[in-house]
This record gives sequence, structure tokens and C-alpha cells, in this order.
Amino acid sequence: MRSSRTRSLRARAGLAWVAALPLVAGALALGAPAADAAGHDDGRHALQGTKPLWATRQTDQGATAASTAVTARVYLAGRDAKGLADYARAVSDPHSATYGKYLSPAQVHARYGATRDQIAKVTDWLEKSGLTVTGSADRYLTVKGDAAAAERAFATDLHNYRKGGHTYHAPSTTASAPAALADAVLTVTGLDNAPKLAKHHSGELPPPEGVFRNSGPFSSYYGSKTNTELPSAYGRKAPYAVKGYTGKQLRAVYGAKKWTGKGVTVAITDAYASPTIAKDADTYAARNGDPRYRKGQLSQVLPKAYTHIDECKAAGWYGEETLDVEAVHAVAPASDIVYLGAASCMDDDLLDTLGKIVDGHLADIVSNSWGDIEANETPDVAAAYDQVFQQGAVQGIGFYFSSGDNGDEVANTGTKQVDTPANSAWATAVGGTSLAVGKHDSYLWETGWGTQKALLAKDGNSWAGFPGTFNGGAGGGVSKTVAQPFYQRGVVPDGLSNAAGKGAMRTVPDIAAVADPNTGFLVGQTQTLPNGKLGYDEYRIGGTSLAAPVIAGVQALAQQARHGIAIGFANPAIYQRYGTAAYHDVTDHPLGAGRDLAVVRVDYVNGTDDSKGTTTSLRSLGKDSSLHAGVGYDDVTGVGTPGAGYVSSYRP
Repeated sequence: MRSSRTRSLRARAGLAWVAALPLVAGALALGAPAADAAGHDDGRHALQGTKPLWATRQTDQGATAASTAVTARVYLAGRDAKGLADYARAVSDPHSATYGKYLSPAQVHARYGATRDQIAKVTDWLEKSGLTVTGSADRYLTVKGDAAAAERAFATDLHNYRKGGHTYHAPSTTASAPAALADAVLTVTGLDNAPKLAKHHSGELPPPEGVFRNSGPFSSYYGSKTNTELPSAYGRKAPYAVKGYTGKQLRAVYGAKKWTGKGVTVAITDAYASPTIAKDADTYAARNGDPRYRKGQLSQVLPKAYTHIDECKAAGWYGEETLDVEAVHAVAPASDIVYLGAASCMDDDLLDTLGKIVDGHLADIVSNSWGDIEANETPDVAAAYDQVFQQGAVQGIGFYFSSGDNGDEVANTGTKQVDTPANSAWATAVGGTSLAVGKHDSYLWETGWGTQKALLAKDGNSWAGFPGTFNGGAGGGVSKTVAQPFYQRGVVPDGLSNAAGKGAMRTVPDIAAVADPNTGFLVGQTQTLPNGKLGYDEYRIGGTSLAAPVIAGVQALAQQARHGIAIGFANPAIYQRYGTAAYHDVTDHPLGAGRDLAVVRVDYVNGTDDSKGTTTSLRSLGKDSSLHAGVGYDDVTGVGTPGAGYVSSYRP
């Protein structure tokens, strides 16, 4: 469900209630420039990352038919790509004289956007090659044509390759543009068609998915209810999992105090849109002690039509939007929320959605609970995302991404890797924790989110296979493609940043918040009930898909504390506070070495009711695959979670 490539499926990167979501493994592409391909012999500018790694000699099925239809996007570099990156760094760095001197969208376009001359020259090149320019935006041109025209334009040959039991076409060498356009063309996406896309749908969305419910018994706060008849674990009886934390509890433990996010707008991006979000969000607020929404506080920006509904499993995204909206409102109840639903879960559509936020400066804080494994994102797509993030940074806009729900990804893909776009040096990667909120909303402790699951033995006297198998955890680790950004130097230990043996690389995450679905958040949503009718219901949920909007809400509080001055791209400021009382320094053993923790869960077999019975399991905490939360920066929780002094540390 989480497969991704150029024009590819993106998945809800952190929505978890029973187990982590699966990913489909892909490939990273880095190739050499084409030489004399498709009849070209002039100077060329290589567009790195356009030849997929899976396009190998061993899988080559021969040349793609010249008449094969190709649709691609040519992303424009603008008039000063290096200047954009340099200014994005300076304006985000608290140590820079340019810190906080943001530009307006019009100023960004005037200073860094593509010129008319660049657009005209790129258009002329594409059309002379036989491609048709079918659309344009500030950042790209959309082109269509046959494979022969694409080969002429990009000086490469398209071949058919076997991948995952299917055949797809892709460049046999790295695509390129004329050398004279090196400063105008950033990259091209869409020259490979893996996975093959279905035809466009009518745009009507399906009804909500079937209802999901948690079985009891529950704890109302951590440790409030324990069954002494169940087997012990780690030398003690484990309490039942909480029913689901609410805004009151999260605000208390993450230092909200008097701050509400008033005057701050948070944007949320996902695919599609829940048809019942306004009603659900208001019902949830009324039932769980959050302030009701004022008129216009929650708004939506939606596309004219939706596509790829089946491939993206559109109805599954309704719960994601619901979680994100309700979590932001729970933490920052006075902030405005604007939801932007992409037309699909494909990169092109998600990039368009992010672009809308930047071009219209719709918000200063953007929460994104979706992503994929790094191996599925080629550098060409990464470049397109980074350009949007950099343009946002110079305007004072920060992007927050879930770090993933499969730990180091080995159990899921067989390869240790991080998730993307969280791996971008220009995004804030949000990791996850297991959170213990005590009586009177007190902060007890957090561990890095990583669980192992063991079922109650049939005789009821032990936990079978204790401590059990890995059942999900916060994504983290070291990028294989992104170099270490300046703000991580001196904070991330060399043993982590150089784990891939390539020198210091980008390490994920940057910061963290509650994510473990066993210590998760209570959410309310209209779902399809067993009788086929629609009805509102509530359930506990987690994943780094929860952590991202929680951190976005906390950042809204911090921006309010700054008298509304935008924090912008937050990573330099986040790392500037490293090692201070602003953070809870999270470890896997918060009660001391050798003292492991666990909770008991009782779940409906059918996820709805007890007609098929229930299962009882033990969920051990703080066991995130090969990742570990330790003292100082770590690859599960980053610099830690917001402490009592985090929000107030942003006061002028």
C-alpha cells in the first residue's frame, strides 16, 4: 500500500493501530550521463537520478516501441537555484544575520523563479524534439508524446525492464538536457512508468472503510488498570493499554501551558478528503473536552477531481485526515487549520499540493503524514521536493514529515533504510515514542516507539514466544543519498551519521512525539458500520502519523509564543536547543537499565466486536528493531520530545 515512484503511489506514512503498514520495495537511481544516445552528439547536461537502479542489463527486455505514449514533467531550476538554497539556509539559521528575513511569494518568484526566456527556451527544445507541452506551472512543464520523441529530447533510449513480475519502460542511461539549458532545467520525472497506472477515474470517492474498534479493558491513564491474574512480564504485572490519550493530556505533557496557537495557521496535506471531516472533528471536540471549532477555523482546499482511487485506496486516507485534523486541534485548539487534499497519492499530485501552500502562503506550518522508503525515491523526485521545501523556507514555511512506522525497515523490506521525504535536509523528520501519561495528566516517561508482540498462551499462564516479534516502530536511521546538513553537525554522533560508511550523512529523525498505537491518541470518525450504515465511532490510533501533527500543533504554540513571528524551516532552531531543558531526553529504559516495560492489549479478532472472540497480547515497549533511543541524540527520537520549557523557549 505504500509503494512510490515518480508519478507514484505515496502512502499514509504513520497511520497505525494494530500493526505497521507495509511498503513495497523499490530502487534508488543514480546513473551516468548519456553519450550520443538517440542520435545526439552535442553537449548535454545530465539529469541525475533519471535511470532507475532496477533498469539493469539482466532485466532488460529490449527497446520500448517508438510509439509508446510517454507523459513527463520537466521541472524548472529557476533563475538562481544555488541562491535559493543559500538563502533558505541563511534565513533559517538563528546564527545568521539574515535569520527570519522572509520573502513574500511574489519576491520569491521575482528573485528565484524561472524567467520567461528560460520557459520559452525549454518549451522550444521540447517541441522541436516532437513533444507537446500540455501544461505549465511556475515550477514545471508537462509534456506528452511518444517514446521516440522522449528519446530525442532527453538523449536516452527507453527500454522495457522486468520488475516485480511486471514489465515497465525506463531510460537505459541517465536522461539529459542540452548543455545550454543546464541552468534552466532542474530534472525530469515520468520517463519510467513503474508502477503502471490505471486510467483516470470519475473523481467520486468511495464511502468510509469498515468500522474499527478497540476492545477493552482499558487504562484511563498509564497504569490505572492492571489484571493481576495475567502472567507477569519483566518481573511485574503489565497494565492495560490506555483507551487513547486526549488533547488535555497531550497539552499537559508537552508544555502547552497557556498557549493555544491563536493567530497561527497549520496546513495538513494528505490525499483525497473525508466527506465527513467537519462534522467528525466538531463531534470529537465536543465529546473529548476540546474547544468547539469557530466558523472558518477549519477549511479545505481540494482539487477539481480525484484520480488513482483504487491504487491509492482512497477511503483509507479519510482516517489519516481525521487523525491529523483532530490531533492538531487537540494540541493547538485556537490555531486555524487548512486541509489540502491531493488528487491522488502520486508524487506529482502531492508536489502540486505542497506547491499550492507555498505559492499562496496558506500556512507557516505544514504537517505531512505520508511517505515511502528511501529506495523508492530517485534523486530526480527528491530534487523536485527539495525545491518546494527551499521555496517554503525562504517564505517562513516549515514542513514536518512522519519518519515511518517500520523502524529500520529491515523486517519490511530486507534492507536497512530511512523513509522519504522525511530524509530531506529541508524537512523536519518527526519520530515517535511510547508515552506514559499518569494521574492528573502528569508526565511519567517516554520510550522510543518500538514494540514486540507476544500472545497469551492457550493455558493462560505465560506469554507465548515472549517477548515476541517486532510489531512496528518509529522510522529512523541514516540516509544513503542525502549528506549531513549543517544543523546536525556536532549533535549527531559520528557512529550514527557514518553508519552507511559514506561519511557523515543525513540522520533521521529530528524531533519526536507520541506515536505508539498502544499509548496512542483517541480519534473520532464516521465509518461504515457492520450493518452497512454510516456512523460516528472512536478508537485509539498511533504511528508517526500521529507524531507529525502533534509536533505541528506544538510548533503552532511556539510560534504564538514568538508573538506570531514564523519559525519557518525549524531544524536549525530545533538543534540549537539540543541538550537543554526544552526537551525530554527519551531513552528505551526510562526507569533504569534492565527495567523493561510493556502493556497488555485485548483486541477483537474481527476488529469490530466480540462475535469472533478476542485476543490478549503483551506489547513490549522500547524495542525498535536495530534502532535505539539513548541519552542524547538518537535515531528513534532525534533530539527528544518537547518538554515543559520547549514552547516558552521561543519567546523573544
